[in-house]
Amino acid sequence: MATAPAAKSRQLTIGTLCGMLKDEFPDISISKIRYLEDQGLLAPRRTQGGYRLFSEEDVERLETILRLQRDEFLPLRVIRQELASPVARDRKKRRSAILGGAEDELDLSELCERAGIDARLARELEDFGLLSPRTEGGHKRYRELDADIALACGRLAQFGIAPRHLRGFRTAADREAGLIEQVLGPALRARNPERRRAGLEDLEALAELAQRLSQILFWRAVRRLAST
Repeated sequence: MATAPAAKSRQLTIGTLCGMLKDEFPDISISKIRYLEDQGLLAPRRTQGGYRLFSEEDVERLETILRLQRDEFLPLRVIRQELASPVARDRKKRRSAILGGAEDELDLSELCERAGIDARLARELEDFGLLSPRTEGGHKRYRELDADIALACGRLAQFGIAPRHLRGFRTAADREAGLIEQVLGPALRARNPERRRAGLEDLEALAELAQRLSQILFWRAVRRLAST
């Protein structure tokens, strides 16, 4: 019983941490971890001798940074904003809850506070189908995933990209989801619990692959812009 808390509070050296992450992130190196620290993205504890010690929280933060770089191709400036965002802090927990249906709900004021937008922009996002709240007792209830969407749209608005310009993103997402439904629909609608569970696992895997492909294709197009 006493060993679990001790393991949880274990402090890792930079070499141990690097070795531990090698399987998932083959390009990780001690110099890269130090660089992320120099950029203010990591702040491990230092011993009196100057050695870095990484807590479990440090490890989770580093894993998040590396996944955002690898899977979402985000630059460090944007990753820093993501890590500071109250919406992004629970991203991993929310993503695992999306398919399980355990996502919490927010009212309009909570949505605006967490996404850093005003009610006018929230209503505009609804008008163009980017937010899809449900109505209960005359009050609108938003999913936490809506807060992610609102946060991203709010940042795009700072560059002059209005909700009416973003309908194509929603259409593309619906089209990709429709393709996955064609493949997995029978399993997801199955009455057999085992088959449905397997369908949900395949859904999560296919969704991640489709998202990654979309991002790679998008960044290829963006790089063409940079080279013109």
